[in-house]
Amino acid sequence: MIGQIKTKPLQTLEKVVVRYGCFAESISICELEKIAETGRFGDSLKSYTNRLSEQQRSLIVGALRARIPINIVSMSNLLNTQIGRTILEDLARIIHREDDAGAKALRASLILGAIKPKGFSLLCAIAAYPSKSLEINLSQAFRVLKNLNTAFWQTQQFMSAIAPQLASREAELSLPFDATQPSGGKVEEHKLSLFDQKRNRNLSVDIYWSNIASNEKPVIVFSHGLGSVSTELRYLAKHLASYGFIVAAVEHPGSNEANSNAAIAGKNRLLQPQEFLHRPQDISFVIDELEKLNKTVDNPLQGKLATNKVMVVGYSFGGGTALLIAGAQLQPGSLKQRCKQNLATLSFGEGIQCVAQELPENSYQLRDRRVKSIVALNPTSSLMFGETGLESVEVPTLVLASSADKTTPALTEQIIGFGKIPSPKWLVGVVGGTHLSVKDPSVTMNQEGKPNTPLGGGEVIGKQAADIRKFVKAIVLAFAAQLTPEASKYQVFLTPDYAQFASTEEFPFRLVTEIPADAAAVIETVRSE
Repeated sequence: MIGQIKTKPLQTLEKVVVRYGCFAESISICELEKIAETGRFGDSLKSYTNRLSEQQRSLIVGALRARIPINIVSMSNLLNTQIGRTILEDLARIIHREDDAGAKALRASLILGAIKPKGFSLLCAIAAYPSKSLEINLSQAFRVLKNLNTAFWQTQQFMSAIAPQLASREAELSLPFDATQPSGGKVEEHKLSLFDQKRNRNLSVDIYWSNIASNEKPVIVFSHGLGSVSTELRYLAKHLASYGFIVAAVEHPGSNEANSNAAIAGKNRLLQPQEFLHRPQDISFVIDELEKLNKTVDNPLQGKLATNKVMVVGYSFGGGTALLIAGAQLQPGSLKQRCKQNLATLSFGEGIQCVAQELPENSYQLRDRRVKSIVALNPTSSLMFGETGLESVEVPTLVLASSADKTTPALTEQIIGFGKIPSPKWLVGVVGGTHLSVKDPSVTMNQEGKPNTPLGGGEVIGKQAADIRKFVKAIVLAFAAQLTPEASKYQVFLTPDYAQFASTEEFPFRLVTEIPADAAAVIETVRSE
């Protein structure tokens, strides 16, 4: 841990050996510092650097000059997580060593590279490497440098800033029960096929309920992510149903897996702009239909559906849908300028939001007042709501952000937006979690063998993410219970203390209701760039 980190390496690095194919060149730390300062390579290196492209030379200079906004504590904590160890193993492949201590030595140098006030410096990390020489495979290094994601590192700094200031994880926490385990209800599942004549739209809805279902508890509606299916959070639906909640998981026909497969085959667009409007309207339509079922004689759900108090749980694009139905104002007018430039630098989540600029109006209000609270898991929010749209959210909101999310990067998609949402609100941070970590393992099997790139891959899913899903079950259950007479019994699960208690070595969890000043400074750094 930090208290055990030595401030100086055991040995002083004298030279860096850079290997590119069959060519190798020794470079001193002093020469590297001059390259960073001047942006030029010395005459003694010309025979070597002439083999590099202009882009490759610029990449080297940029990497030597870069300051990643992460301090020594955040770096150490990150490298202790599962995703951190994966990053470390990947970086270790750049370095040639005759022993097997590459990752250990690299870990020490990375931590020491973040010791200065302005954050991590690659030059400092190289100088701190605990050996007399360091041999770098430049081909591998170029691959890693191209994958550097500043937003990812900024997110780690933010997560560190919202860490609970507790003396020890071993402190006792009095819990009324284990909210990660199912309750006594026997869960049943049923599929509804609905047709909205007004919009000529077929909707498939999975209903989950149990023998202890009660109208004292809110109906919970799930909204899936882009290109996904209604079962993507099935484990969570069954968990909630076992406690007496009735869950309706909607499949949005214009943005589900079938629609995406058709788009890949060239039969239609991946996403039509009208889908931003249709998705919240789908939820409102389903609530209407559930109201009818509640009055239908001999229906097993008769009298058990509290459609006047609904909680919406949305994932990814569905998280944006949840925010819309909670009152956030969709602002396509603001997208026209923001999506005009630098399209190549947008994340997938940002690119999807840019589709909404094709809508004819400058703003839309899609609030359904029967929705009394929402949970937004890894939501899209950075562009579609403009600068002020999230200020119109009218219900208690829980936002979950995963620190290693590439599809909807946490800092830009969830954390900045969270600051604009009115209270009461909760922000949950999953350090080491990726975009797909919260999803049911049955829908993430296609990720096996996918390459790890700046835009995707490297997902922590399935058994690896079991602890994340357990935590999600507890906090979503507790949040839903806030709309019941048992609210106080569940409040402990919505506290920083519980997040700390539930944390594991691989996945530290964070929970705040307001952004602390130190963490707000990280956000301001991003906004000023």
